[in-house]
Amino acid sequence: MLMHPVVKDELFRQDHMDALGRVCNLVSEVPFRDRDAIADYLGRIEVLITSWGCPRIDESLIDQAPRLRIIAHLAGSVKGFIDDAVWRRGLQVVNAVAANAVPVAEYTVAAVLFANKRVFQLNQAYLKFQENRSPWTREAPNVGNYGKTVGIIGASNVGRLVIDHLQHFDLRILLYDPFMTPLDARKMGAHKVGLTELLSQSDTVSIHAPLLPDTRGMIGARELALMADGTTLINTARGAIVDQSALVSELRSGRLYAVLDTTDPEVLPSGDPLFTLHNVFLTPHIAGSLGDEAQRLTDYIIQELERYQRGQVLKFQVKREHLARLA
Repeated sequence: MLMHPVVKDELFRQDHMDALGRVCNLVSEVPFRDRDAIADYLGRIEVLITSWGCPRIDESLIDQAPRLRIIAHLAGSVKGFIDDAVWRRGLQVVNAVAANAVPVAEYTVAAVLFANKRVFQLNQAYLKFQENRSPWTREAPNVGNYGKTVGIIGASNVGRLVIDHLQHFDLRILLYDPFMTPLDARKMGAHKVGLTELLSQSDTVSIHAPLLPDTRGMIGARELALMADGTTLINTARGAIVDQSALVSELRSGRLYAVLDTTDPEVLPSGDPLFTLHNVFLTPHIAGSLGDEAQRLTDYIIQELERYQRGQVLKFQVKREHLARLA
């Protein structure tokens, strides 16, 4: 295991360690932090279990590990710490992105339903007036989920799971993803459209694209202006996908609403307007795995190692040809 010890304590229960013991022989139950510490073991290691806090795995490390066959990353993105040499040497790489997608999708679905129900606005109205103004349509025009249109930007692991969850509700789902075909979208229960159409027709817009050079600032002033009055923008992906200054301008006008779990920068400076705008629901990047949800990541990786041990097809493999469009 190559990770920060605190990460290991957070992610592994005793039954996880017992399960690992049945599929492999750990050289140590205490994780290693750096290459020097693991150097004496590299010659006989077949599996590396990595997570947050692990050093970069490059060609020089692989040269010292002739028996290495698989890297199982107990977290999300593998970019930034796994060198391309890993794939060139034919090593297999798996990660727990699919596990982390589950709570993010749950957060998103809750945000979509609350946004259309105008829960955030009606909460403030009730606190202000302290009386029942039913049916509240004066304070919250166009309130309700029935027949609303939800726009999903990006058919990522999270985006696909959100679309699947939303099939249970009376909603129309639009999808913008340049890598998806209309048929692929229909099979998921969505309609593939261009970004302009999605933004102009959706009651809520939820971002699930990776942060890449092509997606940085993809939702700017022009795109925000396409959104109808009262639309809610939900971002659980990366803050830099949205031009934050343009978003603040629209929010200050009162025209749009936002549910933001990610911002740019990730931790906002004191006094940032997003802290005080009444039409923003702000959370500190909590949509991903927290608390006991982190155990799911370990479950997924152990199940993957069990498949590897049995010689079965791996379910959560990270393929080299997909790296360019992965977070």
